[in-house]
Amino acid sequence: MTKPSEARKLRIVQWATGTVGAAAMRAVLTHPEMELVGVKVYSPAKEGKDAGALCGMPPTGIKAVRDLTSVLALKPDCVLYMPELTDYDDISALLENGINISSTRAEFFHPGSMEPMIRARIEAACRNGGATLHSSGSSPGFITEALPLVLLSLARRLDLLTIDEFANCIDGCSEEMLVGIMGFGETAEAFARRPFYERDEVFNHSLCALAEAVGIDIERFEVSSEVALAKRPVKLHESTIPAGSVAGQRMVTTGYRGGTPVMRFRCNWFVTEELDPAWDLRGDGWRVTVDGDTPLDISIGFPIPHADRQTTLPNLTAHRPVNAVSSICAAPPGILTTGSLPSVVARLG
Repeated sequence: MTKPSEARKLRIVQWATGTVGAAAMRAVLTHPEMELVGVKVYSPAKEGKDAGALCGMPPTGIKAVRDLTSVLALKPDCVLYMPELTDYDDISALLENGINISSTRAEFFHPGSMEPMIRARIEAACRNGGATLHSSGSSPGFITEALPLVLLSLARRLDLLTIDEFANCIDGCSEEMLVGIMGFGETAEAFARRPFYERDEVFNHSLCALAEAVGIDIERFEVSSEVALAKRPVKLHESTIPAGSVAGQRMVTTGYRGGTPVMRFRCNWFVTEELDPAWDLRGDGWRVTVDGDTPLDISIGFPIPHADRQTTLPNLTAHRPVNAVSSICAAPPGILTTGSLPSVVARLG
């Protein structure tokens, strides 16, 4: 693909307009070096609607479409690909037509962890179109790759990297996500039967990308999980989950080197802090500890007023893929990890 010149704005298509997609679209519409030229939606109810109406901004004159052909005809520099499910036919078509992709989809965090036939297909599409694909976000993404790479630039020996994530999920997730996908409100027995291998792989792949970037070989991963129950009924958005149902879930993903833990991600997701058993929780944010020849203990919180949480929290996931667009467009063809992508620098002017 011919890379865009510095004299013009990057032409962007937003693909999917859910909570994160809408936040990304707002970022594009206000970005000094980007121009929104199209919107791809899935719902018939959204087709034909103005992009501004889909993300809570003034009219833009850009109407949402549902077909791939219309997107290809726009010849964008980059597509912000953020659907609930990945369609490899669509991904391949975009790349083969020379359209770069900045995505939040977890399938692309670590090429070496992809199913070999799918990886070969996507890499061939990148070569044929001269296009680049990169996936990022907040978690996994920023906290499991970008920030640790910076912190480890101080080190010459790593004994153990531990990332703790704390999230009260109500404001950051829809009712469907909380109940239907995450399983809050279920009995502990029903929750234990849910398939979590996809979630496990998300963090495995991201930690693999980090380990690869710093030259560490992960020999295997272990995943453990536990739940805590609500002490009393908890109101979500519309529904209320009963006392005694799942209101907290913790998953720990640990990568081993030489039989010893070397990287660990531990998520603490909850809808109330009144849990049985009681957990040692903190406000939304992350804690990163580095044990080695340069020990570190970093805490990051999100000081967001309660009234602004639902509109602000999606920015954590949406903004890094937007900020990565210029680096993606300037990068060589292929599926690039955080470690192989040129530095992502936000343009805030």
